[in-house]
Amino acid sequence: MNLSLFLLAGFAVLLLILLIGVLREPQRDGKLENDLGFPEEAGRSHATYLRQVQQAMAAADFEFLAARGSRGLSQRTRKERRRIALAYLCCLRSDFLKLWRLARVISTMSPKVGVAQEFARLRLGLIFSLRYEMIRIKFLFGFAPLPELGTLSGVVSKLAGRLETAMKELGERAALAASLASTPDGRRLESR
Repeated sequence: MNLSLFLLAGFAVLLLILLIGVLREPQRDGKLENDLGFPEEAGRSHATYLRQVQQAMAAADFEFLAARGSRGLSQRTRKERRRIALAYLCCLRSDFLKLWRLARVISTMSPKVGVAQEFARLRLGLIFSLRYEMIRIKFLFGFAPLPELGTLSGVVSKLAGRLETAMKELGERAALAASLASTPDGRRLESR
């Protein structure tokens, strides 16, 4: 009985830590600039660099370097590329958090959003944080989790697309409401 209670408490603490991780601001690293593109491209800037990061971390690249260059060069290149992949991962998280906060703002303006949608948004944030941390740990230990990195990038892309659609729908509703409110009886005035 005590073991199950201990495991349950540990799981609750883990979920609380993940929730805090999702809700806090990303740490700014003084070494790297977090802005990879124009503000209009927020949520999509990561997609521009995914292929380059995947190519840089490919095993064939390191095998070629090991065969043609010195061992020191290969190790230094691997370390530098891992640092770049971690910077990309940090930017990916930053993009996600911007979109996640935007989703919160959109949900406050949308009359259709209920508890279930808010719970789904929270769940998405927790899942993203868990996957992010797992990928980050793998990179720190020298592995190259490229499929997982692509999946995480896909999550951010899908969220950006869904938010773009939601914003478009809100804009259309606002335009319709404004046109209906501009006339006293709710119909358009015919110009003579």
